[in-house]
Amino acid sequence: MSHPWIQSALLSAAFACLPAAHADNKALAIDEMEAYLEFVDYGGGVIFAEQIPADEWNKMLVIDARDAGQFARGHIPGAVNMDWRQVLAQRHTIPKNKPVLVYCNTGSLSAQAGFALRVAGWDNVRVLQGGMEEWKAKGGFDAAARATTPAKH
Repeated sequence: MSHPWIQSALLSAAFACLPAAHADNKALAIDEMEAYLEFVDYGGGVIFAEQIPADEWNKMLVIDARDAGQFARGHIPGAVNMDWRQVLAQRHTIPKNKPVLVYCNTGSLSAQAGFALRVAGWDNVRVLQGGMEEWKAKGGFDAAARATTPAKH
């Protein structure tokens, strides 16, 4: 039978280690982010709608990083909904062997989701610059064709 003071001492020792463990985890996370920022290309994994040919969309996993309500009101056809705060929790469902495109309305939430995934080891992730709003404005799946079609005078 354990003595109460032994249990108390062990519990106190365990709690004393928590701040150090937290500090170690925080330092490790910062190290990972610094390593990423040192080697990431200038665009940081951002891609414009007009850079994606129409026939490439079906080769990507397209993640709508908005909440379920916004997704239900409209999304890029073929996209799956994964709230930006949940991408790391759901990362086991995201392939590393095919392109992944993350978007939201404007790009701000998807940029955070994309950054988190790239720091976690997904180097196949791109963020749609301007989000769904810009994608629609540039012609959706036809944005690449529209961008490469000469203007008629």
